[in-house]
Amino acid sequence: MPNTLSRAPSLDLPVALRIGWMQPLTWLALGWRDICRTPLLSLSHGVFLALLGAAILLVGHNRFWLMAGALSGFLVVGPVVATSLYAISRALERKEPVSWRLVRRTWMHWQQGQSKLGNDYWCLVQFGLLLAISATGWVLVSASLITLLAPVRIATPMDFMQYVVLAPDGTLFHLWLALGSFLAAPIFASSVISMPLLMDRKVTLSQAVLTSWSVILQNPIAMALWAALIVMFTLLGLASLLLGLVLVIPMLGHASWHAYRDLVDASDFALREAVS
Repeated sequence: MPNTLSRAPSLDLPVALRIGWMQPLTWLALGWRDICRTPLLSLSHGVFLALLGAAILLVGHNRFWLMAGALSGFLVVGPVVATSLYAISRALERKEPVSWRLVRRTWMHWQQGQSKLGNDYWCLVQFGLLLAISATGWVLVSASLITLLAPVRIATPMDFMQYVVLAPDGTLFHLWLALGSFLAAPIFASSVISMPLLMDRKVTLSQAVLTSWSVILQNPIAMALWAALIVMFTLLGLASLLLGLVLVIPMLGHASWHAYRDLVDASDFALREAVS
């Protein structure tokens, strides 16, 4: 059983829990179990995002930085897109009915009647916008780095592969990877459990982000493994001409719900209940 940490009263945050470092593998198994229990609903999310990725590639195949920006935004905002996958996993956990109505309700009405919360109604949208801005910033920084240091103008994905990734002197590629890791780390730390927490409990955006950071600080090894698994499966999905995303997206989405449930005790905060 995970050990709880005392909550800092001044911050009024959900409680971060300690877990074993191999627990992310259990989340993947539970995510796959949820897919098997609701295959049509779960896989439809993967199909939708794979088709969206294909449309991005089709439009931007000869405009490398436009395509890179769109794909980066697509991947970074993934936790927002997976909101209805969290709702499905929550319903399965609570033995509630799971149907297309739940998905529609999650996206359109789950905070209806919460007007007294004011701007909190828009917490999911706000967080999605913050992630999109972060992705845009990464693309701009990345494009500037490659433009300044690449030996030739990089205009297509093949140019990037030939002159950056496969260059005999791999200095630029290693620098690009290091910069990407440096910028991606705070995004991951801010978002790893924020979206499931925002969907599940009546917390503010700042509370969700601070709780996410607390989880990272209390479980650095386990969360590093989780980040590596997310990157690995996402790259496999992209490398399979996006077909693998049909499975990868729902698996990671459902697994993220189980990660949230293992990592956070938010029982002191009121539930957000979807309405009919």
